[in-house]
Parts: sequence; C-alpha cells; structure tokens
Amino acid sequence: MKATPGFREIAQRARQDGLTDATRRLVRRLSTRIDVGALDFPLLDSDIADSTRLVRSPSEPVPQGSALTIAWVCTPPSPGSGGHTTLFRMVEAAERAGHRCVVFLYDRHGGDHERHRRVLRRFWPGVSAEVRDATLGIGGADAYVATSWESAHVIASRVRTATAMLYFIQDFEPYFHAKGTLYALAEDSYRFGFVNIALGELVACELADRGIDHAVVPFGCDTDVYRLDNPDRERSGVVYYTKPGSDRRGYLLGRLALEEFHRRHPEEPIHIYGDAVDDWRIPVVQHGRLSPSALNELYNSSKAGLAISFTNITLVAEEMLAAGAIPVVTEAPYARNVLPNPDVQWAATTPGALADGLGRAVGRGLSAAERTTMAHRVTRGWGATSRETVRLIEQAAWAPRNEDSRTRT
Repeated sequence: MKATPGFREIAQRARQDGLTDATRRLVRRLSTRIDVGALDFPLLDSDIADSTRLVRSPSEPVPQGSALTIAWVCTPPSPGSGGHTTLFRMVEAAERAGHRCVVFLYDRHGGDHERHRRVLRRFWPGVSAEVRDATLGIGGADAYVATSWESAHVIASRVRTATAMLYFIQDFEPYFHAKGTLYALAEDSYRFGFVNIALGELVACELADRGIDHAVVPFGCDTDVYRLDNPDRERSGVVYYTKPGSDRRGYLLGRLALEEFHRRHPEEPIHIYGDAVDDWRIPVVQHGRLSPSALNELYNSSKAGLAISFTNITLVAEEMLAAGAIPVVTEAPYARNVLPNPDVQWAATTPGALADGLGRAVGRGLSAAERTTMAHRVTRGWGATSRETVRLIEQAAWAPRNEDSRTRT
C-alpha cells in the first residue's frame, strides 16, 4: 500500500507542477485511501435486486377503466434537471388523465426529505402529486414506474406482488459507468420483467440489440418555451452547456473544441451556462444557471452551439433548433435515428471535428427565412410522448395478470 504523501513530497510536487495540481493529487490519494467512492454507490445493499431471483405473489387486478394510484420512484431532483423535467411532464399527464400520482424520492444517504420536497414544489409547480420518502416504504399503488436503473432496483426489491411495474427509460444508463458493478446492475434493471418504455430510438435500439422487450415513445421538445422570437435579429457567437461532473456530456472535450474555435474565430463570443467553472483559458461569457425563458433568449441571440452527449441526445439540440440556432451534435450509435433533422451539424467526437462543425455553423449566414424554416421543422412537443406513456401505464395496470408472475431472465 502506498503511504500518504508527506509534507516534503507535497512541497516538491507544488514546486514542479503548481499548487493546484499538487492539491488534486493529495485529495485523490486521500479519497482512495478512505474509499470516498463508496459514498457514490446509489443503493442500499438491501435494495439491490437480481433478475434471476425475483418472484412475485399474485395481486388483485384493477377494474378496467378505473382511476389508478401511480407511484413514480426517482432520485431527488435538482433545479434545472432535464431528466426530472421530462419525468414530471409524464406525471402531470397522468394527473390530467384522472389518476392519482405519488412521487417517491429515493435518497440512499438519508438526505433532508423536506428540502427535496420543497425543490420539487418550487421548480415543478405543475406537479400536484403527493411527495413521499421512498426509504420509508413504497406500498399501496396500482402501478409503479421506475425512472432510472437505481429506482428500478428499489421497486423490484421492495414490491413483492404482481402489481403493474413499468420503467420509463430516458437513456441507456449502463453507459453512465465504466464496465463493472454499476454497469452490470444498470444493465440488469432492464431484465426485471417491467414494461420497458424507451424514450426515443437510440434507447430502443440499445435494448433491441440485447433482446430486451420494450415499447417506444417519441423524443420531444418543449416548443411552448423554445421558439424563434425574432428571425430578423442580428446574431453572434456560440453557446455551450457546461456540466463538468458528468463525463457523458463531454465537458473537457467541449472546452478543448471551443479553445480551438476561438483561435480561428476570435470575433465570435462564446457563451456558457450551467455549472460555474473557472478553468477557461479563453474569453467566455458565463451565465450560470438560466431559467428556460432566459435560455431561449440566449439561443435566439446565438448563431450556433455545442450539443455533446455520448448517450441519448441531449435536449439542448432541439431547443437550439427551435430557437433558430444550429446545434453541433456528436455522432453516437443510433443518434441520427433520434434527431433526423437536416439542419443539425453532426461531428465526430474530437475537439478538432467539433471546432470544424462550429466553424461551418457560424459561417452559414442564415437568412431570416432560413432560420424560420429551421425553427418550424421542430414540431414534436411532449404531448404524444405523454399520452402514449399514460396509455401504457393504464394498459399494464388494467390488463389481467397471471397468477404466478416471475420476471423474465
């Protein structure tokens, strides 16, 4: 075992590499020594399910056409979370259809449930559902909807009856992790025998490649908020959403691409929003976290932007299109199936290729008519997604159930 570095070694590192780098090395060694990574494990041991061991007892079917109590299990939301925003659209749709919804928040570390509830109420005021702590139990529903691989494990391990169980899958989440325990647990969640609802063709294709049954609902865009406000407006610069803690969003790749883009196009301002960062070596305009309306205003003033994702398409790609800005989107397997739009500037996942794509985008010099046409191509909102998701929940809950329900393996 390596010893923790002493003062002399730290001082030497600081002289050679700078204090910041030396501090990072020290923190990394200390975190490894005390296994800080264990804090990131998202489940209690008792909530880890196994698709080869799940057996459920019979339950009473819900009468056809009756109102349902639907339990939605998710992690606590953070302000601005796109995944939670899409999820809560489905909750609102179920409520409009006459069903009672309960949102169960699962915090494996036992955080302040009341604080989580206040965040949900403040930032998603359209959700009327009761909000409960999932760690205290999730019983009493006619249908359960998992919203991530962690919540799928929670439902599979805690609900022992053959109640309707569904899984609203917004991304192929094994790819969030290196191949290992978390990857395996995430992949196994698709084999719990739930009704798998794939958001968009990329997720559907990944499931199909593994022989996993699923239904598909369309990917959407909030066209009530993101729209072209002034096609004649003079535009400048590019925009980028920063999320350093999520490598699947390619923060470092985006930063390197924008540095190269700036060297070629110093006249174009670079706008970044999202998490605050201080390690940029080029001039940037930092906007921090923006409301949807303020973000739409920023898109309407920009020529183009980066939309980087190594998994499912990021929501910002179509939001930019709807506001008349050209998104430069990273190539990924099946990504074009999700976003078959002729105005997207596709690019390989290298800094140079992304910088090239931005250069082409800002150089197009679109007219007001061309921007209007581009914006009008974004026609799919979330209505069809919501309606089909609610229909699938109703179908699963109202359908006759087998007396002996065992998950598929």
